Amino acid sequence: MQKSLRRATWVSAIVVVAATAAIPATQASAAAACAPAWSSTATYVKDNVASQNGHNYTAKWWTQNEAPSTHSGQWDVWIDNGVCGGTTPPTTPPTTPPTTPPTTPPTTPPTTPPTTTPPGTSGKNVVGYFAEWGVYGRQYFVKNLVTSGSAAKLTHILYAFGNTTGGQCSIGDAYADYDQAYTAANSVDGVADTWDAGALRGSFNQLRKLKKQYPNIKVIWSFGGWTWSGGFTQAAANPTAFANSCYNLVKDPRWADVFDGIDVDWEYPNACGLTCDTSGPDAYNKVISALRTKFGSSFTITSAISADGSNGGKLDVADYASGIAKLNLVFPMTYDYFGAFAAQGPTAPHSPLTSYAGIPTAGFYSDAAIQKLKSKGVPANKILLGIGFYGRGWTGVTQTAPGGSATGAAPGTYEAGIEDYKVLKNSCPATGTVAGTAYAKCGSNWWSYDTPSTIAGKMSYVKQQGLGGAFFWEFSGDTSNGELISAIKNNL
Repeated sequence: MQKSLRRATWVSAIVVVAATAAIPATQASAAAACAPAWSSTATYVKDNVASQNGHNYTAKWWTQNEAPSTHSGQWDVWIDNGVCGGTTPPTTPPTTPPTTPPTTPPTTPPTTPPTTTPPGTSGKNVVGYFAEWGVYGRQYFVKNLVTSGSAAKLTHILYAFGNTTGGQCSIGDAYADYDQAYTAANSVDGVADTWDAGALRGSFNQLRKLKKQYPNIKVIWSFGGWTWSGGFTQAAANPTAFANSCYNLVKDPRWADVFDGIDVDWEYPNACGLTCDTSGPDAYNKVISALRTKFGSSFTITSAISADGSNGGKLDVADYASGIAKLNLVFPMTYDYFGAFAAQGPTAPHSPLTSYAGIPTAGFYSDAAIQKLKSKGVPANKILLGIGFYGRGWTGVTQTAPGGSATGAAPGTYEAGIEDYKVLKNSCPATGTVAGTAYAKCGSNWWSYDTPSTIAGKMSYVKQQGLGGAFFWEFSGDTSNGELISAIKNNL
C-alpha cells in the first residue's frame, strides 16, 4: 500500500570524491536550458542523482576558492538542478567565519516515563509537513507560512526529515537545516542571518523565529520517510541506543528550543516499503516505548503510519496499537493509495475517503484505515486524517470517470505523475467527484486531488468520527494565500 515517493526524503548520495580533475555536473533533462548554480571548475562529482518530489539532487564539493572556509572539505549541500533551482553559495568568505558548533550532548536524564497512556488532544489539530528540501528549487521558506496566512491556522509543524542511518537519528540535510544563511527578505522577522560564532542559521533558526511570533505552534522533528526508513530495522534491534541518539540530536543545545516533539515515520514495520523489514510484529512498539522512556511523559511523540485498511495488510502485520498507546497523536497516511506508479492504470483517486464501485484494491481508502485502527483499540482523538496538497495523474486516458486505462504518468512540474494543487486548480480544474475527493480530465490527462470543497467534506467526517483533526503533505502545494489549509481550519 502507498507506494509513495511523495512523502519520502531523497536518497542519500553515494559520494565518490574525484581524485584528479573536476567533473562538470550535467543538468537534469527537465532543465536542460538551465545553467548550473555553481562554478564549472569546482571540485566535485555528480552522485547517482537522487530524485524526490520532482527534485534531482547533486552533492556539491565546496572548495577554498569558491565558498566560505567553513564549507571547505565537506560534502554538505544538496543542489536542486531539476527546476533551474538550487541555492547559490556565497561568493566571498564572511568577515568572521563561524566556529565549529558544540557537539556535546545534554546529560540531563529525562523525567520518569508515564505509567498511563498519553492523552490525545482536541479534535482541532491542524498539522502540516514542512519539507526541508523545499528551500531549494521550490524556494519555499518558513516565512511563506506567515505570508500565506498558514501559520495562524496551525497547531503543529512536522519538519521532514531526519535520517535513521545505522539505527541512529541523524541530520538529514545539514545545510538546509542549520547552516543556510537567510537574507532579510527571506527571513521570518526581516532580519538577515549572521556568520557570528555559534549563530544558528537555516530552517531551524527560521522555525525558532516563527515560534516567537506564533508561540502556540509546536514543532515536531520527523525521522524516516519512504527513503530513510531503512535504519529503523537496526533501531528495532537496539531501541535504547536509537532513543538515546534521537534524544541527543533533538536536544542538542544549538536547537533544543526549536523542537517540541519527535515523529517516527517508519515505512513500514514488519512489512515492505522501499526496503523490507522483518524485525517482527512487536518491533514498532519497542521503538516507540524506548523513545517514550527516554524523552519522558511531557515531550510530544507522534508517528506517521500506514493507512492500509485491507485484511492482512500492513496495519495487521505489526502491533501498532501497543505503540500508539505511548503516542500523543498518530498520522495514518490516507493518500497515495493509487497513482501512476501503476503506469497503465486503472485511474483512481489517490486519496479516497470511502470505497466506491470499481475501486482497484479493497481496503485502500481512508475510512477503512480509520475503522481498522479503532477496532484495534486506538482512541479516535489520537487519530488525524491525512490530506494531500497535490494530485496524482496519468496520461493517455480516454475515459473521464475513474477506472480508465492509461499509457503512463501525466507530466508534472517537478515529477511525472504528481502536481501541486496550486497548479492543478488552474491547469486542470475538477470535473467530478468520487469517494469524497475530486478528479479531473484535461485532454488525455487524468488527475485526482482534493479541493477546498472536498476537504470540507473530509473535515465533516473527522468531526463525525471524533478524530483528533487533520494533517497534510505538504505546505508548498497550497496556494500563496493558503486555500487548502483554510479549508481544513475553517471546517474543523
